[in-house]
Amino acid sequence: MLIKALRIGLGQLIVFLDFITRPRKLKRAPEAQAAVAQAASGLALYQFHACPFCVKTRRTLHKLNVPVTLRDAKNDEQHRQALLEQGGKIKVPCLRIEDNGQSTWLYESKAIIAYLNERFAPA
Repeated sequence: MLIKALRIGLGQLIVFLDFITRPRKLKRAPEAQAAVAQAASGLALYQFHACPFCVKTRRTLHKLNVPVTLRDAKNDEQHRQALLEQGGKIKVPCLRIEDNGQSTWLYESKAIIAYLNERFAPA
């Protein structure tokens, strides 16, 4: 019971610290931002709200100004099942990449962040 309360408290602290230290969004021209939004339309991040690795990944999404659908794999049974059945395991963060009708499931925050930086960071 104490461990669960501690875990919840730490999770909320992580979310709060993320909120007050969140980096600025990348500014793009409206047409460039529209292109980014179009490119990101096939992406979905399966995550837990207070997971430190998920927070780290969401911070990168925020910093790069990439609008990605967030899917709660902890509290939404449908998203959790999709992560297990299609991705192969319940592990977050996981980025689902839909491209030409093919789904790729990318695990590990470092790999996801590298992918996002490679694809969406300004040249």
